[in-house]
Amino acid sequence: GRLRDECLNEHLFTSLPYAQAVIDEWRCDYNSSRPHTSLNGLTPNEFAGCSLREQPLNRLSL
Repeated sequence: GRLRDECLNEHLFTSLPYAQAVIDEWRCDYNSSRPHTSLNGLTPNEFAGCSLREQPLNRLSL
């Protein structure tokens, strides 16, 4: 998968804390800053912003 191809195969991990830091940085970038085809090329942050702006609040009319 992408984690192996883009992160694990690219680094020589010399300690567990170093591996955790590199993987966490990759995960944060992947989950927030990278475009996803499933989101029509938007990043998750852009998609979340669009969803909040475009959907009206559901309110009860009494």
